[in-house]
Amino acid sequence: MIITIASGKGGTGKTTVATNLAASLEERVRLLDCDVEEPNAHIFLHPEQTETKTVTTMVPEVDSSLCNHCGACDEICQFSAITLMGETIMIFPEMCHSCRGCMMVCPENALRESSRELGEIVRGNSGAVELVYGRLRVGEAMSPPLIEKVKENIDNDMINIVDAPPGTSCPVIAALKESDYVLLVTEPTPFGLNDLVLAVEAVRTMAIPFGIIINRCDAGDDKTKKYAEKQGIPIMMEIPDKREIAENYSKGIMMTDAIPEMKESFRSLYARIKRVEG
Repeated sequence: MIITIASGKGGTGKTTVATNLAASLEERVRLLDCDVEEPNAHIFLHPEQTETKTVTTMVPEVDSSLCNHCGACDEICQFSAITLMGETIMIFPEMCHSCRGCMMVCPENALRESSRELGEIVRGNSGAVELVYGRLRVGEAMSPPLIEKVKENIDNDMINIVDAPPGTSCPVIAALKESDYVLLVTEPTPFGLNDLVLAVEAVRTMAIPFGIIINRCDAGDDKTKKYAEKQGIPIMMEIPDKREIAENYSKGIMMTDAIPEMKESFRSLYARIKRVEG
């Protein structure tokens, strides 16, 4: 099973839910932190690191001795990553989406594969939880290719929990793909509700079953609950607004360690998801 934890905005408690859910379950769990621009699940799980692997992506390289300057590569590239300037082919690796279209249309086979670094994938263990997370190279603009590399570590014989990036842009869609169930974490505030609506629209477009978790549920207003009721969206869990949770979070201590009885709440959450999946 692949359960993805997402949110319409940052700061709602997405990683809090992902790490505490993973640590609460009694079955084998693999947590994949796909928030590759700022992964932080490891801060709470404190894994014993077992492997770090550099990840690269394909970019074209031109052999000027073979190029006849026909411009076919320039014409097919929709991202302006390869451009014909007079009799010079210019390649902009950071803009390349690695589709290989330019290589396919080149009549002289003047383009060959090269590569550039995207970032790295780190693996580690924390008790019964296996953690895999991506760390995007500083200055790198495209995170979806690294997210997809992280997701190649999904193991269908385990429970897979994916911690998605915040928002509703391309990186989030890359993380959501192939999920069996999505938990949208929100907070009962006007900003939280506004971005929850956007996230709901994205998940519905992808036709993935989903529910809502309301963090700091006893703060703010009741508009989020009314929205969920009107839309027929199940509220899968509510997390109270406790100072004890916030204080321990600031120290990198998980909710289930600070308040052990919360483990049963997260186990009940997983049981509800299993019932939905049938």
